[in-house]
Amino acid sequence: MIKTFEYYLIKLFLKKILTISLVFLSLIFILSIFDEISFFKDLNTSFYFPFFLTLLNAPSTLFEIFPFVFLIATQFFFLELIAKEELEIFKIHGTTNLKIINIIFITSFLAGVLLTTFYYSFSSKLKFLYLDLKNTHSNDNKYLAVVNENGLWIKDEIDNKIFIINAIQIDNNILKEVTINEFNKQFKLTRIVLSEQVDISSKKWIVFNPRITIDNDTKNLEENVYITTHFDDKKINGLFRNLGSLNVKELLKLRNDYESLGYSTTEVKSYLNKLLYFPFYLSIMVLLSSITMFNIKRNRSVIFYVILGILMSVIIYYIYYLFNFLGESEKIPIFLASLLPLLILVIAISIGLLRINEK
Repeated sequence: MIKTFEYYLIKLFLKKILTISLVFLSLIFILSIFDEISFFKDLNTSFYFPFFLTLLNAPSTLFEIFPFVFLIATQFFFLELIAKEELEIFKIHGTTNLKIINIIFITSFLAGVLLTTFYYSFSSKLKFLYLDLKNTHSNDNKYLAVVNENGLWIKDEIDNKIFIINAIQIDNNILKEVTINEFNKQFKLTRIVLSEQVDISSKKWIVFNPRITIDNDTKNLEENVYITTHFDDKKINGLFRNLGSLNVKELLKLRNDYESLGYSTTEVKSYLNKLLYFPFYLSIMVLLSSITMFNIKRNRSVIFYVILGILMSVIIYYIYYLFNFLGESEKIPIFLASLLPLLILVIAISIGLLRINEK
């Protein structure tokens, strides 16, 4: 059973998390709305549409910064306990600093599990809807690319031509086992181009030794054919990086589809690892913030703690960014890229916990 003082601490901690989350959500909305208004300023949309899109995108952005929300919320949790002199009261009644930290550590871990399981699924759906609605108003709407169990599919409209392209494999800048269906503006099939390899290093594709079918007449060509598209290897690689719009089930399916295509799964695996370790990440941030609060003199201003929290968040962000970059560039194994930052923080926290009850 949860004791009265434990219930009080949990309730206060969750209240601080909710408050800081709402503050950050408001900041995200304010900073994002200007970008959306700028994007739609020359388009024929309603006045409220940019605001609606910003609301759809904000929960996903908030999920990305939850670790820093928990860090700062922990600071304000202890600031309230200090201001009311409740830490001394707890000590008098036999509740140690380590016990208090343990309570909010477990609370943050369970909150992380719930956020990953439910909140992330909700925010990813909103993110998908946001991208889908925005795409319908962008210049990119005439072309798209998807990956499924049948390989890479591309739809492109250029120079009064419509292309439906399928490739079974992709290897850097080479598409393999490629079928290019070319249509006119009336969507009437004009020709089919088959090739074992297509160079997509530029937007002017090189189709090697194609077999071309026009009106049921098929010819094998020894010379290469050139096709102009909106896509090159860099653009195709960049299209599949918005993983925040996919839930866990969709991410696992995407990983399998990438593997069948021969496409790199490093980024997808990195993102899945991030979701897997998310509750631990939140808990470690809470521990780090708790230890920092117990090791700083208590006569500091609130502004000092806010600046300290932001500074710690920036340092930790760049540590994670560095290891994530090393993992995605395959300098180190992807599982180590996810684990090493956590291990570094755990070592630092372990040292800080040694004499925490004496503070």
